[in-house]
This record gives sequence, C-alpha cells and structure tokens, in this order.
Amino acid sequence: MSSFIVTYDLNKQGQNYDCITEKLEAYGTYWHIQGSVWIIVTAQSAKQIRDNLVACLDENDELFVGKLSGEAAWQGYNEKVSNWLKEKL
Repeated sequence: MSSFIVTYDLNKQGQNYDCITEKLEAYGTYWHIQGSVWIIVTAQSAKQIRDNLVACLDENDELFVGKLSGEAAWQGYNEKVSNWLKEKL
C-alpha cells in the first residue's frame, strides 16, 4: 500500500463536490487535509486513481495524483492530523 496526494480544482462555479468526495472516501484510509487536498492510502497506481476520479470532472477541471515518498514536513495541523501523517507516510 502506498500513500498518494490528490489535489483538484473544480472550476465550474457552483460545482457539486459529492462525486469526488464519495470516491475518495471509498478508499477507506484517507485524510481530507485541506479544501481540495486529500491523502489516500491504496494499492492502486496514480493512473488508476486518476482514472477512478476523472468521471467526476468537467473538461475545465484539474486533477493531480502523486505518490508520496514518505518524507514530509508540515506546520499548523493539530496532533491528530500530525499523528495520522506520521503513521501513513
């Protein structure tokens, strides 16, 4: 299993986020770390994740999926988030 960062920008005004939220939560192990930024843990590849999420996007939307290396630094998150990140990265 690997950790991936998923970021997106749904550019259409009034966009419905339910589709992408449901798909990301379905991975089971996830952290919705900021507005349109998630970390998920899965055995899938970045391409497979992208292909799963693309059905939620319009033509003008943007999506990035990147595998995390395990090295990270952060500031301003509470202890619960920090502990989750330390464990999953």
